[in-house]
Amino acid sequence: MTAVVVLRLPLDTDLSGFVALLQRLRVPHRVAEEGGQQVLWVPSEALAEQVRELYARHPQGDARGELPSSPTPVREGLLAQLRRSPLTALVLLTTFIVFAVTLAGENFAAIRWLSFVDFRIDGESLYLNYLDATLSSGQWWRLITPMLIHFGWLHLAMNSLWYWELGRRIEFRQGAIGLLGLTLLFGLASNVAQYWWAGPSLFGGLSGVLYGLLGHCWIYQRLAPNPAYRLPPGVLVMMLIWLVVCMTGIFETLGVGAIANAAHVGGLLIGCLTGLLGGMLARR
Repeated sequence: MTAVVVLRLPLDTDLSGFVALLQRLRVPHRVAEEGGQQVLWVPSEALAEQVRELYARHPQGDARGELPSSPTPVREGLLAQLRRSPLTALVLLTTFIVFAVTLAGENFAAIRWLSFVDFRIDGESLYLNYLDATLSSGQWWRLITPMLIHFGWLHLAMNSLWYWELGRRIEFRQGAIGLLGLTLLFGLASNVAQYWWAGPSLFGGLSGVLYGLLGHCWIYQRLAPNPAYRLPPGVLVMMLIWLVVCMTGIFETLGVGAIANAAHVGGLLIGCLTGLLGGMLARR
């Protein structure tokens, strides 16, 4: 379970006032339709009891102050966060396993089975196939698997931290299936965008997916504000500045390595589109 059910109410019950109260109190929650009812979730059983008591006293959301019996917020431990975000944890675990198998991006014999197109190494030269030749042999998994490849510890650490931060928010707000669908969609879109822009090349990493998750949260929050997608101030600006800096080519000039800029842009654009659609549906 990623959350605890607090209330199940008929669809004609007006929850807008109570949801507004939860937002004012900054209580993490989500509401969705399930089985012909409105269902309200929160992250923990302790918080669920407080929210039930609050609803019993103020169903129209006309309360002021704090949650009952909650003088100070309780910080969740790592294990509790992992239990609440199993899909986020599973994606990261898979990434760590691939990182170990590929020896931090040095084991090309393993990488060639996960790269967007197949390749072979002859001496100091790298020869890559074209996408149509790769797919004609039935290797469709390659459209997704480059997101699991990381080249070096810094590459892995940065992408993992951001996926942990953004993935948990989406998994709580839209569920594990929602996060899985968005992750696969953004991985596919960013990989295809990179291939379309640069042609056959060796690239990998979760960064295209991360920009998709960022764009999704950004636009969704603009249309349907909710606590889960409220990012810390400056995060969006910092990520967009980083995107522009990478596109200048400075890292290639400094010899740090090539950046898959098209993957970042492709992921961001698709993420903004899903955020637009999701936000519009949430407003309805």
